[in-house]
Amino acid sequence: MGLADSVTARFDVEQHGSDLRTEVVAGITTFLAMSYIIVVNPFILAEAVQIPGYEFIEVVQMIAIATILASAAATLVMALYANRPFGLAPGMGLNAFFAFSVVLGLGVPWQTALAAVFVEGILFILLTVVGARKYVIRLFPEPVKRAVGAGIGLFLLFIGLQELQLVVPDEATLVTLGGIFGSPWSILGVLGLALTFGLWARGVTGAVIIGILTTALAGWALTLGGVFERGVVTPESLPAAQYDITPLAGAFVDGLANIEPLTFTLVVFTFFFVDFFDTAGTLIGVSQFGDFLDDDGDLPEMDRPLMADAVGTTVGAMVGTSTVTTYIESSTGVEEGGRTGLTALVVAIGFLVSLVAIPVVAAIPAYASFIAVIVVGVMMLRGVTEVDWSDPAWTVSAGLTVTVMPFAYSIADGLAAGIIAYPLIKIAVGEYDEVRLGQYVIAVLLAGYYVLQTRGLIL
Repeated sequence: MGLADSVTARFDVEQHGSDLRTEVVAGITTFLAMSYIIVVNPFILAEAVQIPGYEFIEVVQMIAIATILASAAATLVMALYANRPFGLAPGMGLNAFFAFSVVLGLGVPWQTALAAVFVEGILFILLTVVGARKYVIRLFPEPVKRAVGAGIGLFLLFIGLQELQLVVPDEATLVTLGGIFGSPWSILGVLGLALTFGLWARGVTGAVIIGILTTALAGWALTLGGVFERGVVTPESLPAAQYDITPLAGAFVDGLANIEPLTFTLVVFTFFFVDFFDTAGTLIGVSQFGDFLDDDGDLPEMDRPLMADAVGTTVGAMVGTSTVTTYIESSTGVEEGGRTGLTALVVAIGFLVSLVAIPVVAAIPAYASFIAVIVVGVMMLRGVTEVDWSDPAWTVSAGLTVTVMPFAYSIADGLAAGIIAYPLIKIAVGEYDEVRLGQYVIAVLLAGYYVLQTRGLIL
């Protein structure tokens, strides 16, 4: 038996109606579709992660390596343990929550935020091992679960618009339209957005990463051509490649000391909630493309891919990145015919090979990377169609979940608003018996937390 035969036999490729070439092509397709996270995640997290003695762009390179390692580890578990064709990486939205809400907003040290991610990952592993998924699902209102994706999308969209200076602060209205065509930064960002949206609309594989790289190249071409000086639309200087991540890896251990229990619990809760339901929803959604679901609409042995997510999150926290989750971009590989873990194995290899591109990350201007934040944010808005807007409890709960996230600049606050509102509206319309006891308990606990938090009694 040759190597190819051994590999296909290991993943039961033929039994799944696929072949080696199809699985490899599917893996490459999925990797190209989600590889933008190698660039985007570092720029988001580096806004909050400050390491004495290291420049911003050096921290970006460290986080890029952590992103690659966490993605590769999680996807390898998906390949070798779950045998499913799904790729995993640090989740969009949760990285923004980590940086802008937890660290910059609440003032929680970034090491403590990593500790929260680590605890969430361990909790996820334990619940997966004991098979408690179905019990966890019952604890949270359905409209909140359905609306969380759109809320995160709106949150990302708001962040991206600010980073590209398309939306700027205003004393009278808080925010207003920026001077877009008076800023080279904004002009290149808008042109990059137009290109990326156009490629995505045409179904081009890797549209987001193509948009990022093309926009970055345009900025460098204008700089090298003498149109702009260094530092205007390109980094002012490029440091040597930074492959030493020891200042970042293991920092979560320091973060476990001197935590504020209530705030830390809320942060862990938010990471867990979004990670759990985002992963579960993505797995079901992508599985529909590959006809993996059983007659009841469930994914057989779903605990195995959930374990890949949990392990990836735990490893990610250890090396220095935010929560890892299954990517919806995995559907591109499934559409190419990927049916087994061999597809995921190719994705993992793609991440590991990309380590050689770490020096390139330093050359990408921030406006180019934040194009992906806006594009992904817009894509996630499609989640509003999953909400039953004719039901009062759904309307209020989902509506608050979606809108409070960007307005309060916090995914946690949006989730809390939806969770608290749901039982209140159910009581108001006389359907209090449709709310589970656990849902009442969580709503009361969150309400109590916000009473204390908004009075300044806790962080």
